[in-house]
Amino acid sequence: MTYSAETQVLHLNAQYPEAHLIKQAAERIRAGGLVAFPTETVYGLGANGFDAMAVEHIFTAKARPTSDPIILHLSSRHQLELVAKDIPQLALQLAQAFWPGPLTLVLKRQPRVPAIVTAGLDTVAVRVPSHPVALALLKAADVPIAAPSANRFSRPSPTTAQHVLEDLDGCVDLVLDGGATSIGVESTVLDLTQAIPTILRPGGALIEPLRVMIPNLQIKQRFMGAEESMPSPGMLLKHYSPNAELMLFTGSDDSKVVAHMQAIIQRLVVEGKSVGVLTSEEDHPYFARLPIQLVELGPRTDLEMIARNLFAGMRTLDFLGVDVILVKSFVQEGLGLAIWDRLIRAAEGKVITIPD
Repeated sequence: MTYSAETQVLHLNAQYPEAHLIKQAAERIRAGGLVAFPTETVYGLGANGFDAMAVEHIFTAKARPTSDPIILHLSSRHQLELVAKDIPQLALQLAQAFWPGPLTLVLKRQPRVPAIVTAGLDTVAVRVPSHPVALALLKAADVPIAAPSANRFSRPSPTTAQHVLEDLDGCVDLVLDGGATSIGVESTVLDLTQAIPTILRPGGALIEPLRVMIPNLQIKQRFMGAEESMPSPGMLLKHYSPNAELMLFTGSDDSKVVAHMQAIIQRLVVEGKSVGVLTSEEDHPYFARLPIQLVELGPRTDLEMIARNLFAGMRTLDFLGVDVILVKSFVQEGLGLAIWDRLIRAAEGKVITIPD
């Protein structure tokens, strides 16, 4: 089964999206079509969240396993009862504090929500995005929009409309081009159906502010297979992966990590491999004279810039045709938790730890 369409790209003002273009996209959503649109995190591939057939087209277009649930996007927190039931007071408090924004809440599912949205589970993941284009589309469509990232399954998420076209041209009706996304990694997913509120996926909403409201907040990093039904997207072992093999390095002594990476690069080049490195501004000089492709993500202290450039960097190195990508890990705090999560899944869980 396939889903094909003559893909049309609409260029919008990211801050003040044109009403007639939004209306056109909303009509496609309500008619059962697929619309890719920017959020503050990444581009989403949207369909009417109450239309099971339309949602099935998302899975078909992305070649996504149905065990991987999809987030429902709402136009405001006041729509929460349309898709969730038995909503705890904490969810309402979090929605008021963090929505619109990159926080997804896992709650009990209303029966009206098709099972295909939730991988057959009795829970549903919901959020209100803050991007003006996304909000305008949600308001005009007047239905919850089911939307995973607008890319082929397991590929790096798209942060521009061009990334969407690279993966899904001919598989989506409309692409709303609102420029590059501002965060660059997906939303934080917080499960409120467990006894202890649990982060299932770190993302754009930082853990530290959440702990102020949830002192007993816990983080559970899980690596699941595609055959298992997952309570949240982004929990697969292999995810966000470039075509090239990605090698992730970590260690407390930066100089030793860099030296080990340099040695591996030299070996790979001798073997005839084309090598790419995702690097920080500070580490750039250590790799600049090597016969490799180099993509600089930003200063190590600027995690927002690194997150914003991470997936685009992977895609750039794929475009350049490298066989192997090397990257040194970043600090695992703040947005660094989300960066680490994306890198370890892109590396399929394999981390090379360099001892002191």
